[in-house]
Amino acid sequence: QLELVESGGGSVQPGGSLRLSCATSGFSLDLYAIGWFRQAPGRGREGVSCISSREGHRYYSDSIKGRFTISRDNAKNTVYLQMNDLKPEDTAVYYCATKWDDCTEYAGNYGYWGRGTQVTVSS
Repeated sequence: QLELVESGGGSVQPGGSLRLSCATSGFSLDLYAIGWFRQAPGRGREGVSCISSREGHRYYSDSIKGRFTISRDNAKNTVYLQMNDLKPEDTAVYYCATKWDDCTEYAGNYGYWGRGTQVTVSS
């Protein structure tokens, strides 16, 4: 059973930082890519970042490039999303998801999802 559990969300002021974690089980990060997506109220699910299997290539959406960093710890089966310089428009529920091998920006290609963690950026 492939499982993903997000944690680390919360409320911060603009300019603040959070680190999200995606704890995985039932599969190897050497074989599966992990993507981070977010969904704001009334909006569709948006791809934020992804780290591929094996070589660990990293991808970022233009909206967060330079502010967010994705990383992984294979020994802990965990992928992280470090979010710096947070803006109100980053407010959303953040999800991690997995698919075989390489990254894609299309949420429909990811077969397993966590339940999400809320990030709220407000003064």
